[in-house]
Order: sequence, then C-alpha cells, then structure tokens
Amino acid sequence: MIKPFLIAVQFLTRLPVRLTTQPSEKDLGYSLLFYPFVGLIIGSLLIGLGWLLSSTPPLVTAALLVTSWILLTGGLHLDGLADSADAWIGGMGDRIKTLAIMKDPNCGPAGVMSIVLIILLKFVALYTLVINNEWITLLLAIILARTLLLLLFLTTPYVRFNGLGSSLAANQPRRWSISILAAVPFSVFLLTDIRYSLLALTAIITFLFLRHLMFQRIGGTTGDTAGALVETTETTVLLVSVIALNTNIYSMIELW
Repeated sequence: MIKPFLIAVQFLTRLPVRLTTQPSEKDLGYSLLFYPFVGLIIGSLLIGLGWLLSSTPPLVTAALLVTSWILLTGGLHLDGLADSADAWIGGMGDRIKTLAIMKDPNCGPAGVMSIVLIILLKFVALYTLVINNEWITLLLAIILARTLLLLLFLTTPYVRFNGLGSSLAANQPRRWSISILAAVPFSVFLLTDIRYSLLALTAIITFLFLRHLMFQRIGGTTGDTAGALVETTETTVLLVSVIALNTNIYSMIELW
C-alpha cells in the first residue's frame, strides 16, 4: 500500500515525492483511501508552522498560514473551485455548456472572484482561530474536506470518461472506503472534545448541499467540482468554528 499512499501525497501536495514506476489503475483507486491521512499531514505541517510563528502578530501568522496552505497544495483545489464557479455562472443551467466551460483552462471573472473570496474568508477565519489557539479546527477542516472526496466518488457518478478522476472513481475500493468514512468521524468524536462534532456535521451538510447542486446541474461530479467541494468544506468548517467560538455554541454543546 506504499505506492497508493505516495500517489495521494504526490497528487494532493507539492511535497517532493517521486514514483519509480508508473502507477496502475488499481493503485490510483486505492490512493483515495489515503486522502484523509494526507490531510493530516497537511494540517500538521501548517500547525507546526503556526507554532513556530507563535511570537508573530496574529495577522501576519494568518497571512503566512494561508500562503503556505496554497503553496503546500499547489492551489489544486482552488483551480477546481474557479473552474466550477465559471461553469456554474456561464453555463446558465445547461449541462453541456457547463461541462464545456469547466474544461476551459482560462479563468473568468467568476473564477477569480471565487478564489479571492475563499482566500479572504480563510484568512479572516484563521486570524480568529490563531488568537484563540484553536489549532484543532484547522486540522479537522483539512482532514474532513479530503475525507469527503471518498464519499463523493463513492456515491456520485463521475460524468467524464477519461482522466485521473475517472480512474479514481472506477477503481475505488468500496469496502475499505466505507470503513474509513466510518472511522474518521468516529475518531473526531473519540479523540477530540464533543463540541468538535459540530464541525463534522458541518462538513456533512456542506457535502449534501454541494452534491445536490452537482446532480442538479451536471448529473454527477468531475475533478473540478471535487476541488470545489474541498475548498468550500474547509472554509465552511473554519467559519462555523469561528461563529461557534463567538456565540457560546461550543459551551452549549458541552452542557448538553
């Protein structure tokens, strides 16, 4: 299982990982199983950077964290978010037109706007979380977002017939995927405070809403909409945590 893990690291990050041989279709499918673990690696590196910057002003720390986050992932999911935004606006409700715009490598106004807004929201949320030392939220946001990719490919038709996404969907090990999908939320509940279950619930609600939009417009998912799911989930989880911190929702959950 080493090669699927390396494939996941190579695809989801810009960490220096090199494969000595060409991956098989089975290896690509099994690499999905390691997406949550890669999320753990990304989150841990960002938290480590945050701790190193503990004496730095929170605004600077938040800015450096967002920048490092983008550099570490290569902006992979931001690209999917931008393509999806352009396609949803420009497609005007038409499935074929939406899919065609999504394949266009150029970034339109809607795409640029979506990237700017997501980065802005992440920066503001991280600033608040840094002040409150809520590092666990950052870690959970990244892990949960990548765990949802397993659920997306498991439950949603892949509407393109070639490319990496098609291989992932066609070769995903269903039984192992279901086991991991059950293990991650259980681990969140077991290893963290009960209040953080709110973040897992937030991720699930975000997934259901975006999956509904995908079905409604294109009848399934693509690599770009998967990237949009990751970015939107990360941002939503961070924002809900900030709101919960400032409205005593966490305290209410603990009392309950």
